[in-house]
Amino acid sequence: MKSITYKTNQTEPVTVKKNHMDILWHNYTDKKDKTPILRAPLPAKASIVGRVGIMMLACGTGAWRVRSSMNTLSELMNMTCTVDIGLMSINYTCFDGNDSFNQSLCLTNTGVNTSQLNRLEKFVTHFHEKELVQSCEAIHSALDDIEKVHGLYSPTTLAFAAALACSAFTFLLGGGIVEMLCAFAGAGIGNYIRGKLSRKHLTLFLCIISSVSAACLSYTALLKLLELIFSVKLQHEAGYICSMLFIIPGFPFITSGIDLAKLDMRSGTERLAYALIIVTVSTMTAWILAMLLGLRPIPFLPLNLALWQRILFRLIAGFCGVFGFSIMFNSPARLATAASIIGAISNTLRLELIDLCALPPAAAAAIGAFLAGILASTLKGVAGYPRISITVPSIVIMIPGLYLYKGFYNLGIMNLTSAASWLASALLIILALPLGLIFARIMTDKTFRYCT
Repeated sequence: MKSITYKTNQTEPVTVKKNHMDILWHNYTDKKDKTPILRAPLPAKASIVGRVGIMMLACGTGAWRVRSSMNTLSELMNMTCTVDIGLMSINYTCFDGNDSFNQSLCLTNTGVNTSQLNRLEKFVTHFHEKELVQSCEAIHSALDDIEKVHGLYSPTTLAFAAALACSAFTFLLGGGIVEMLCAFAGAGIGNYIRGKLSRKHLTLFLCIISSVSAACLSYTALLKLLELIFSVKLQHEAGYICSMLFIIPGFPFITSGIDLAKLDMRSGTERLAYALIIVTVSTMTAWILAMLLGLRPIPFLPLNLALWQRILFRLIAGFCGVFGFSIMFNSPARLATAASIIGAISNTLRLELIDLCALPPAAAAAIGAFLAGILASTLKGVAGYPRISITVPSIVIMIPGLYLYKGFYNLGIMNLTSAASWLASALLIILALPLGLIFARIMTDKTFRYCT
């Protein structure tokens, strides 16, 4: 079992022994053996299936996509595969005639990497053309290259992406220029700290508490400075919570709903629990800081925009918000741009349905998500991007982070009526988003319609 050494301010570096042992994939093969994978022994073929599955799971995609890819590879190598998938682990068995091979694989952490997911999907799609004639060693070497695609962006770039996303999110929630500026600074600082801590493999709770605290404190400090210098109104504290919306677990929330729709109960419930952990820890941290700083979730000041101005600015803000979140999900610029166009259209439609048609927010969210799913399916056919790497970033700005915070805030001060109202509204919207995507997927993907 290997250890990791971290440099700290102490005189001696800190050495942490890994709690999860590395899988030595190349031990399944002989470097001198050039036998094509199709004629390789069962353990060698099964190792390819398992490694691709656990790599896709590490990218944040749902159980249905992971299982589909593992099944595709198994069929091409003349095997049968059964697999049980969770948030952090895979248990699978490959059958080849009378022989079987069973393996249990586990991740050390989970996250989102749409760039690596895109490469893995292309690897699976072209496996019969490029890899069936290759040896097991050569295929694992190709997977080594894909696995090296960790993060396309530096912590500084990710900080600017979070700042852009949360600033745009602030406007979409009703905030003005002051709130957007403060949220830009707070989110940028908060996500920079989260990126640095994550690279040191620090625990989830510590990363959440540290980054949310930094974001909220930065927002408050800048707002106080603006009050002293420019005499801005105190009511601009309404955007305080927007500075921490970069922490919203969009991928786990949406993929949990998709997994539950396909009766992948283990994966769906584990992803939902993971998302609830992040929401609970982050909102509780923000609430405690609000109590200490004397901040309240008061309404935003009215912007008084004309209809055409509101629609135009919402389109721009929607594009910027989705683009920022896509970069945070490690999407290449082209993929982020595609998701941003879809997000700008679908989210603006959602907001206008609420304002102009007095549609309930949950119903508008379902329609917006449905449109995003339809557009993403169309774009996937043209550009070949993984559908989930487009749909989730495009609707993550629809997740009601402000509602969740207000619900927990009122719960903390024992204002139970308001707390129940905000939390119920948030719950309805969160349920509506995956439903919209699911129905769009059912309409555009024949393989997704059946339970087989």
